[in-house]
Amino acid sequence: MQAITVQDRDAGVDGLTLSEVAHPHAAENDVIVEVHAAGFTPGELDWPSTWTDRAGRDRAPSVPGHELSGVVTELGYGTTGLTVGQRVFGLTDWARNGTLAQYTAVEARNLAPLPADVDHVTAAALPISGLTAYQALFDHAHLTVGQTVLIHGAAGGVGSLAVQLAREAGARVIGTGRAADRQSAHDLGADEFVDLGAEKLEEVGEVDVVLDVIGGEILERSAAIVRPGGTLVTIAEPVTVHPRGGRGVFFVVEPDRTRLADLAQRVRDGRLKPIVGAVRPLAEAAAAFAPGKRVHGKTIIRVAGS
Repeated sequence: MQAITVQDRDAGVDGLTLSEVAHPHAAENDVIVEVHAAGFTPGELDWPSTWTDRAGRDRAPSVPGHELSGVVTELGYGTTGLTVGQRVFGLTDWARNGTLAQYTAVEARNLAPLPADVDHVTAAALPISGLTAYQALFDHAHLTVGQTVLIHGAAGGVGSLAVQLAREAGARVIGTGRAADRQSAHDLGADEFVDLGAEKLEEVGEVDVVLDVIGGEILERSAAIVRPGGTLVTIAEPVTVHPRGGRGVFFVVEPDRTRLADLAQRVRDGRLKPIVGAVRPLAEAAAAFAPGKRVHGKTIIRVAGS
């Protein structure tokens, strides 16, 4: 089968190649999924888990990508809850071969059934961004109705879904980003917007929750605007400057079948809309990783039929 592989850590995106690789094996509690659409995170070539397994052993060449939507083609021993031919979507393990391939092996518990009226491209844009946004706002920050949340990168993959989720929960939402993102953030439901290139973050006043996806100086400055009892939650890096009288939380998204099903239902109801940007074939996946012109929305790789 065909897959995008990476062999040389020092080569970066130049080391990504379209290769012929062996068909994956379904271990106990696994399923094999024919991948119809896949998502990726550009920074994952720098993740240690891209290069080593959970025991620390080298696993190059490896297949990147950790979001997928597709169809189950095979069940491993002991697998329950899914059937051959079923449409599914979800999040694959960080330390195993990923989704930029025609087929991939996934633990069944990391997948959720995909309703027939949600297309594969939309579904592939949901797992990492959707679960990250939900877990940040509600599992870690415990956002509730009437609170104020500031969401950095409000027009990005995680931020755009977080704005929609927070708005539906009855929170007052302040988004941040570039000047060009202002209208998009308001369209998603943000009550206010801060252009980080021209406006002062500190002038928004105190907020109950900050969701950070940027890190660095922005993360440190964000601690000062969290009111006592509030939470600064980030996916960028460990928190070194904590809010006064509040909490600082750094986390990595975790698979959650029940929450994936909930996110899919929200998409069906029109309550949640992932922002999909470019859709490219598997042969162009390596080029999609390369830094260059900023692309609005999440890039999705269409695999089946590409």
